[in-house]
Amino acid sequence: MEMSPYYEKQIECINCKKTFPSYKVRSKFIKVNQTESDFRPIYADTNVNALFYNVFVCEHCGFSFTEDFNKYFAPGVKEQIDEQITKKWVHHTFSGERTISQAVQAYKLALLCGTIKKEKNVSLAGLSLRIGWLYRSMGNLEQEERFIKLSRDYYLESFSNEDYASTQMSGVRVMYMIAELSRRINDIENATRFFSKVIEQQHIGGEAKLIDMAKEQWQLVREEREKLREELPKN
Repeated sequence: MEMSPYYEKQIECINCKKTFPSYKVRSKFIKVNQTESDFRPIYADTNVNALFYNVFVCEHCGFSFTEDFNKYFAPGVKEQIDEQITKKWVHHTFSGERTISQAVQAYKLALLCGTIKKEKNVSLAGLSLRIGWLYRSMGNLEQEERFIKLSRDYYLESFSNEDYASTQMSGVRVMYMIAELSRRINDIENATRFFSKVIEQQHIGGEAKLIDMAKEQWQLVREEREKLREELPKN
């Protein structure tokens, strides 16, 4: 019998503490062919997308979260979740294989829950970014741009208050994401500013690949600026 790419995992909801099943993708089936300039992975097997299963959706209370969520709930937050999520929740399950539409729905629920719970800006940026990626793969440019901008704005907030400090994200990577996402939404000013900041970090070891990527993308920004300059009416 052929092995399934998926396995079922019992998850404990960090909100209501009840358990529910959720699919995960076996690591041997996760093969990335290439990575786009904003780190969106392109998987070798188009039928198995690990991104679809990052969010756990509690079938009991509707609370949706990822492994990055903090288990701590500030006073009053659970009451807000009960009012805004659980009382409106129509019991259904996200266990089993997910369609791209279900994946988008799961991420949007996690973004809403993370916003109510006041998760770190860097975490909310990651959720928004992945929604943007999913819309990109659907060819929905308008929604992609909407969530890429939202992600960029969260990364800007994270950069200013340094809430990425205790995560896997480095300051250089946050600056790169601000620059690249700004480039993608045609915010040339912020793209220029933050790519420059990344390149200025080249004397610091450990981020050589990221700095090379920034130099490549900076060249695209320069070309875009030249094009805009040429399109300006001449006196």
